[in-house]
Amino acid sequence: MTDTPARPDPGAALVEALAAAVTAHPAVVRLDGGRFGAVATHLPGRRRLVGVRVGEPGEPVEIAVVLRAGRPIPQAVAELRAAVAALRPGPVDVTVSDIALDPALPGGGPS
Repeated sequence: MTDTPARPDPGAALVEALAAAVTAHPAVVRLDGGRFGAVATHLPGRRRLVGVRVGEPGEPVEIAVVLRAGRPIPQAVAELRAAVAALRPGPVDVTVSDIALDPALPGGGPS
């Protein structure tokens, strides 16, 4: 297994603002790294923000989330795309990694 090389710093403030906008959505339980933890942005100071990846200009912003059960997934995804695009115009890819049946459980749902 090889590690994916770190992408250039897109701006810590932008990435953190994107993460805040996504986690503020009422359907979002938490950000997630995706199946292999690849949805992440490397930030200065050896920090890694999991659940948001901002690539080169023109590339889509990628987000991965765990959503609450009982909310319409297509509607939540459309709202998340709009929230992210308002901060960084362009394409937005949304991965729903899991649906949390009980967000009070560790990890946002049953394993």
